[in-house]
Amino acid sequence: METFTGLRMSGFEGLLKVVRERGNKGPGGGRPWCLPLADRVLLVAVYYRTNLTMRQLAPLFGISPATVCRVIQRLRPLLALEPAPRPVADVDRLWIVDGTLIPVRDRTVGVSSRN
Repeated sequence: METFTGLRMSGFEGLLKVVRERGNKGPGGGRPWCLPLADRVLLVAVYYRTNLTMRQLAPLFGISPATVCRVIQRLRPLLALEPAPRPVADVDRLWIVDGTLIPVRDRTVGVSSRN
C-alpha cells in the first residue's frame, strides 16, 4: 500500500474514515459499485500518486476505464483538503503540484513579460 499511495496503513484508514464521514452515498439508487469503498479510495490515491492514466489503472483493479473515471469523479470532492493559506512574505519558494515544479515569485517586483 505504501509503495503506491505513499500512505501507511493508519493514514489510509484515516482517509477512508474521512470519505465515510463526508457522505459516500454511492451511485444513488442505481447499480452498486463493482469495487468496495476501500478499493475505490485506494484507486483514487494511486491515481493521484502515480499520475497513471485511467486506461492504465483499469487493468490493475479489474474494471473498465469508464468506471475508473466515474470513481475518480465521485470521490475527488470527498478527498479534497481545505485550501492552504497563502504565504505572505515568502516569495522565493517553489511549490510542487502534481510532481511539477512551479516557481512562485512576487509580481510587484518584476513586470510580467509580454511577447
